[in-house]
Amino acid sequence: MTTEKTEKAVVNASLNPANREISAGILVYRKTVEGPKFLLLYHGHDYWNFAKGKIENEEKNFEAAVRETREETGLTTRDLRFVRNFKTYERFTFRRNGKTIYKTVIFYMAETNEPRIRISKEHQGYGWFLYKEASRILGKYRDSQKVLKNAYDFLHGKSARSGPAHPQRPNVNVPRSGPPRRQLPSSPSGRQHYESSRRNGQRHPLPPSGSVGR
Repeated sequence: MTTEKTEKAVVNASLNPANREISAGILVYRKTVEGPKFLLLYHGHDYWNFAKGKIENEEKNFEAAVRETREETGLTTRDLRFVRNFKTYERFTFRRNGKTIYKTVIFYMAETNEPRIRISKEHQGYGWFLYKEASRILGKYRDSQKVLKNAYDFLHGKSARSGPAHPQRPNVNVPRSGPPRRQLPSSPSGRQHYESSRRNGQRHPLPPSGSVGR
């Protein structure tokens, strides 16, 4: 039995198939002089989370994570450098149609040099956030905070090996100054993009460009 099939067997043990869901995703981050910045996607109604989605029939965990990340962010394996030996899980329950659903999300982690994201129609924006800011934003979701902490601790606890990725392309359009914004402002597309900074706790909007945010 393969490792991924073993994982699914452990996750699914003694659960009714109709009452369980398994998803997969990727914790995407960028290296900056201030530290790693993690990608969070904005769904609206103050809900932010990582790129993730349900595993389709006969699809392997890693394949699902790559597909969902590509669909939700536009990032492909050419843009990502995967962190070896990292995998973490988010487990929680919720109610649907009067039934308790047992949810497991399997997360991988990858570095990118691409700051611009092409979000899907199900999202309203995205942001790159330093660890403390990202953790604060995920405050309502303790399981997501734990996943983020696992990733942050892993990056700071060892020098992880990773696969190839494209050279960094500078983002000349990121504003260097401006008033801090603590919420999503309105924009022609109804979507906004943020880059957090330690400078005065500011969060700078990234201007839309091309297909980004559309």
